[in-house]
Amino acid sequence: MSVPIYVVDAFASGEFTGNPAGVCLLDRPAPRAWMQRVAAEMKHAETAFIVPRTEGFGLRWFSPTVEVDLCGHATLASAHVLWESGRLPRARPAKFRTLSGTLTAVRRGARIELDFPAQPCSAASPPAALTEAVGDPFRYVGRNRLDYLVEIASPRRLRTLAPDLDRLRAVGGRGVIVTSRSDVRGYDFLYRFFAPNAGVPEDPATGSVQCALAPYWTRKTGTPRVTSFQVSPRGGVLAARLVGDRVRILGKAITVLEGKLRSSPR
Repeated sequence: MSVPIYVVDAFASGEFTGNPAGVCLLDRPAPRAWMQRVAAEMKHAETAFIVPRTEGFGLRWFSPTVEVDLCGHATLASAHVLWESGRLPRARPAKFRTLSGTLTAVRRGARIELDFPAQPCSAASPPAALTEAVGDPFRYVGRNRLDYLVEIASPRRLRTLAPDLDRLRAVGGRGVIVTSRSDVRGYDFLYRFFAPNAGVPEDPATGSVQCALAPYWTRKTGTPRVTSFQVSPRGGVLAARLVGDRVRILGKAITVLEGKLRSSPR
């Protein structure tokens, strides 16, 4: 028995941009250890595993080293695969049961909109390891249940930042978001995301951090909708809007590989 598997570029502006995610379509729940081995083999920031349920789908995400609680780009990729493969009618929302509750995705023309929980950061004192790792003066430091959020002054410095990953590991949590105002027309802010504790030194295009960034930047800009660019080497384009205690995250997905995984859950 084989398992259908896809590689999808999420939050992409074209092929081989954005964040590649593996997507496995299962017909029944799989052992956690098997899913972790598949994710380690795929070597993407996350690989998603989808299982049909009575209502919607079960969805779990694995980095090459750990299972994660929340992932935006692999959720975007999962919805895209369900519609593109015909497993879900294009007019129907994709509804996922996850470790972070029920998440939904709907088609918005050529893009997909995710409905995620807002996770605003509270102001926090930076641990010494964070200050040493980033090195730049901070305009703001905050933290939510997953990540630290740091604003620095210079977009140019953000692009060239090379944080000490060993010190970032010592900070704890899932990762560190570093952001600045944008110096590029059409974007409200820029950001990068480093998650060495999750086995991802730098993520190419991260949807889940919009749960922290959207509340932060909508408050600063005074608008409910913000557009951002993740200035990783691959780059990612994301739009987000705050709706009550939810964040709607908008992006494109492109399938770049489709195949069969010969290993099957045991």
